[in-house]
This record gives sequence, C-alpha cells and structure tokens, in this order.
Amino acid sequence: MNLCDIHQIKLLLARHGFQFSKNLGQNFLCDEAVPAAIAEGAGLTPDTCVIEVGPGIGALSAQLCKRAKKVVAIELDRRLPAILSETMAAFDNFTLVEGDVLKADLPGLCQEQFGDEPVIACANLPYYITTPAITALLECGCFKSVVVMVQKEAAQRICARPGDADYSAFTAQVAYYARPSVLMDVPRDLFLPAPKVDSAVLKLDLWENPPVKGEKTEIFRVIRAAFANRRKTFANGLCIEFGRQLPKQTAETLLCSMGFAQNVRGEMLSLEDFAAISVELHNFLMKTGG
Repeated sequence: MNLCDIHQIKLLLARHGFQFSKNLGQNFLCDEAVPAAIAEGAGLTPDTCVIEVGPGIGALSAQLCKRAKKVVAIELDRRLPAILSETMAAFDNFTLVEGDVLKADLPGLCQEQFGDEPVIACANLPYYITTPAITALLECGCFKSVVVMVQKEAAQRICARPGDADYSAFTAQVAYYARPSVLMDVPRDLFLPAPKVDSAVLKLDLWENPPVKGEKTEIFRVIRAAFANRRKTFANGLCIEFGRQLPKQTAETLLCSMGFAQNVRGEMLSLEDFAAISVELHNFLMKTGG
C-alpha cells in the first residue's frame, strides 16, 4: 500500500470511518518522496533506534522502519492504532505506544524500549504544540538528534541569527541544546488536507555538552529578560526581571563593562552573550547579596 497516494489514503480512512480532526492539527503527507527524504536526512543506520511522535497512518513510520533498528511511535489519537495495525503489519521493528508526548516519560520509555542504544526522535508536529513538543524532546536528554516537521515560519524562527526579525527567546533556548538546520521545505499542497501554510523539516543535532558556560536556569532567565519587553532596551528588561536587585543604571553599567552599548536590545545578542552576561550578573548579585 502506498501510504502517500491520495486515492489509497481516502480508501483506507473511509474503511476505518476516520475523519480528520482540526483540534489535533492532522495533515497526512501525500508525496512519498517527502517521508523518504526525511528518513534519509535523519541519518539513520541499522543500529539506530527511533522515537516517532505522531505517526499518523504510518507514511514516515514505514520509511523509518526500513532504515532503523527499531521504531517506537507515540500517538495521541485513539482512532489511529487500528489503522496503524494494518499499515505497519509488515514491520516487526515497529511498536506503537498510545499517549501524549507532552506527558510521556521519555527517558523511561527510551530505557524500557532501547536500553542504552543510540536514539533519535522524528516528529510531524501539529503546529499548535511546536514549542512545547520541541522543548520536551530537547530537555529529556534522550536523543542524539531531533528531526521535526514544523510550520515554515517556526523553522525560520528557530534557525534565525541575532538581529534577524525572526530571532526570539526560543531561538536562543534551542541553541543551548542543539545546532539547528533546515533539511527541506514542504509545500502545503503535499498534505491531505492541505494546511494554510507551508512546512519545513528541521534537524536539531544535540550538543554532547552545553556550548556555553553558566547555569542553564540563570542563562534562560537572562534570555527571558531580553525578550519579555521587546520594545525596551535590554537593560530595562533586566531591571524588570530582577527588580530591586538590579536598578537600571546598574544594569547599564554592567553591560558597558562587558563591551555592550548601554542601550543594546536583547534581540541583537547571541546565546554566548546571554551566557556571559548571566555569569557576570550572578557574580554581581553574589557580591551585593542580591
């Protein structure tokens, strides 16, 4: 069965009485070259294990199973296991787990299913859970890389550079965990039903160790201060975030001592800058009892 052929997809879904759910953001691929390219771009080997999020009817799952040692898919929609039992019947290296990736114990699942084998994550994410789902996949510490299909604008935001219009707090936070790159664009007309926007496949290669020094919670707090009030200077953002601990003039002095302009805006700063500022800020607050 060609799981990307529109005619066969419609017959399959009709046979199971399946209708698309807008609430779950369901769009199934109808170009078989795309899941094959995603699986190739993921860099799978016969020794690689995969956690797949949102297998749908199995178009990507099948391509992953052809290349990987074992694929464990997490599916929220309780209507899809019956379909997947049919479409994935030929693959003895496929396992389905029903559940919500945002609530799943990913480290426990990986240990139970794969032991100490190398694992990557692949996902075709509903647009409405892009940020929390990517965050969960990055923070769990289970994966060598994460390959996700997301809204094209989201991919541009994650891959943005300081000073770009798309650069955001999430850009800097993702950079703490991984090196992002876009594998391919996927036009909206390659889905059934067609979404209103184009998509892109994003690969996140996780660092073995954080690329910067400093405590993660402190770095992320500085990042939050930089973007919570985008119309204000970074110094203003810092004094809003830290309150009485850090008056505006003190924040400006600290930034100037590090070679930044006192009126610099957070969207001009890199992860390395945020990390360095967090260390200096930590030292300053320790000295002043803040």
